[in-house]
Order: sequence, then structure tokens, then C-alpha cells
Amino acid sequence: MKIYSVFDPEFAEFGKVLEGYDTTALVAAMNEIALPAEGVAYEPWIDSLEKVDIFGALQENAYGSMPIELGMCWGHNKSLNCLEYHRNSELNIGATDFVLLLAKQEKFVNGSLDSADVMAFRAPAGAVVEVYATSLHYAPCQTSDDGFRVAIVLPRNTNTDIEKPAQVGFEDKLLWARNKWLIAHPESSEAKQGAYVGITGENISI
Repeated sequence: MKIYSVFDPEFAEFGKVLEGYDTTALVAAMNEIALPAEGVAYEPWIDSLEKVDIFGALQENAYGSMPIELGMCWGHNKSLNCLEYHRNSELNIGATDFVLLLAKQEKFVNGSLDSADVMAFRAPAGAVVEVYATSLHYAPCQTSDDGFRVAIVLPRNTNTDIEKPAQVGFEDKLLWARNKWLIAHPESSEAKQGAYVGITGENISI
């Protein structure tokens, strides 16, 4: 599939790159954390990352003084597997270049989304990339065999465990964690764990 840049006009409907933030110290702190031997690791917040000065700027400026979490998704990944969304934008900051596989929420119709509607966007290391709430996304993809490290910024407690509420509508079938609605491809490990299967077509791999 074609891989666009987050600086290309095609990215404008999915998100934007935020200017003015110095991510040097954050990238250095991310690189201190070892990669898993295989697969992907994720932590909603990591103390060593939240101690970096940029944490305050992201909370006060990027999120308008809302409480945030600064964690990381890191490891080895080349595949789509799932798509998720939150009720808010997510910020991604890579210690490495990385690729985001994204689709628009309105493409999810009658409980199904064709993976042909997914687009790929490459982001350079150090850029602060905002992914809009209406953009379906999931784990970043690596651009080399060395894997990837991507800081993830979200409102505090997003992606933490919850006791699922009583279902009042279809969307409740997708609720996977706090502020996290998940749509799985049938080939994904999440599908085997009981996630809602709603992605049809190829499980894209870059």
C-alpha cells in the first residue's frame, strides 16, 4: 500500500503535526527503555517519561490543562490487527520513525469496516503527531527491523481496566478498556481474546 507522510495533505482529515514542542529529552528517555524481544508492549503511563519537562507543556497546552498520561507503545509490529478509538485526540511522539495505519470512523458501517479503507502515514522521529478522535488507529508499525518506540499521550486513565457496564447500545460491544473502543480483525490475538470482530478484508502488513 502507499505510505503517505503526516506532512502530506492526505493526513489533514486524520490529524495534524503540532509545532513548538522540544521532544529531545523525551526521545532520550524513551530510548532508555529496552525493547521487548518480540511483540508489542504498552503502558498507559511511565514515570520516567512523565518526569520529562514536556509532560507539563503537553498537559497545559496540548490538552488545555486536562489531566493526561504519558506512556509508550514499543516493540515490533508490521500489521493492522485492530483499530480503536477514544473520545478525544491522541498524541504520538516517536523515538524512531513509525507508520500509523488509520481509517475514518464513518467508514465503520453496520458493524463492519473494510481494511481497504485503511491508509498508511509515516511520521518522523521527534514529531508531535495528533490523531483526531474520529480517526481509527492502533499500534504503530515499525519502519526498520530495529522496532519502534512511540510515546502515547491521552487523558488520564485511558486504556486502563474497567468493569464493563450493562449494554445500552451497539457501541458497548466494542468497549474494551476505559475510554477505548476496539474493532478487531479475525486474525488478531485480540479477536481470540473476545474483542469484537469488525474488520474485513486483508490484515494489512507493511
